[in-house]
Amino acid sequence: MKRADALRNEQALLAAAAAVFVTSGVDAPIRQIAAEAGVGMGTIYRHFPTRAELVVAVYRHQVEACAEAGPVLLASADSALAALRQWVDLFVDFLVTKHGLANVLQSDRVGTSALHTYFLDRLVPICAQLLDAAVSNGQVMPDTGAYELMRGIGNLCAGHDKDPRYEPRRLVELLIRGLERTTGH
Repeated sequence: MKRADALRNEQALLAAAAAVFVTSGVDAPIRQIAAEAGVGMGTIYRHFPTRAELVVAVYRHQVEACAEAGPVLLASADSALAALRQWVDLFVDFLVTKHGLANVLQSDRVGTSALHTYFLDRLVPICAQLLDAAVSNGQVMPDTGAYELMRGIGNLCAGHDKDPRYEPRRLVELLIRGLERTTGH
């Protein structure tokens, strides 16, 4: 069992790595991650001896952050729809961070498949909870499933790095607006 301070340090390191991956991709220099985290490169290598281990840890950290955010947002947002929108923003951040994982882990096909299963097992129920709450409140039409929505968002986020003119957030926003139940019609 890790000490509480070691666990906190590791979580801070993963958050810093995730932030760097969002802005610079998963191939960002380790020294950039170390600078963001305020630690030496040796500290990163002590926790994560290989880049693949760091990427997998960031992936799991991001999945957990996204999963844990759902109920918190639902409890604190002004409405279920607002909570869903905020969660979708986090999910898009996660998808942007996740990009490149397959390249880093191309030698580990089984591991990649296991991570995808973990991702679905953790996040589909959270998305469903948010969608169900928005449907129950009459804010969202009831005919969209969580997996379908997540898959659509994922498809809109795919390829964003290949074309700097393409910003998937605008299209994701249009998708969410399309789910909204309008009044007076």
